[in-house]
Amino acid sequence: MGKFPLMILPIAIYNLIAFGLLFTQDHTLAAPWLHLPMPVGQGQWIISVSDLVILAGLCCLFLEVLKSTNTSDSSILNHVLGMLVLIVAIVEFLLLPAFATSAFFFLAVMCGLDVLAGFIVTTVGARKDIGM
Repeated sequence: MGKFPLMILPIAIYNLIAFGLLFTQDHTLAAPWLHLPMPVGQGQWIISVSDLVILAGLCCLFLEVLKSTNTSDSSILNHVLGMLVLIVAIVEFLLLPAFATSAFFFLAVMCGLDVLAGFIVTTVGARKDIGM
């Protein structure tokens, strides 16, 4: 489990939805998924499918940062695989029209933060291990 980059999960879910493999044509990423009434006034909080994918990405990013504190060989492989996920996300964002959205851009940024945080935390942790 330590080698598996978790950020691939929200990217894969976005891919399945964008290519129409997960929902029907009536349910797109921008479609409202849930309407929640707000306690004050007549407002409603509308949660879209893309909002849920971004929330999943944030949860995966949190778990990836926690995993990056490990300085084993599997964590290095996890960072390399995370870099590949980032490259795929950047290519999809730049070349495929279905991926040129703010939601997917935020997912790509999360992948980049995962890679940066992973390398930085692993480097600082390894430096402390060597210093002792």
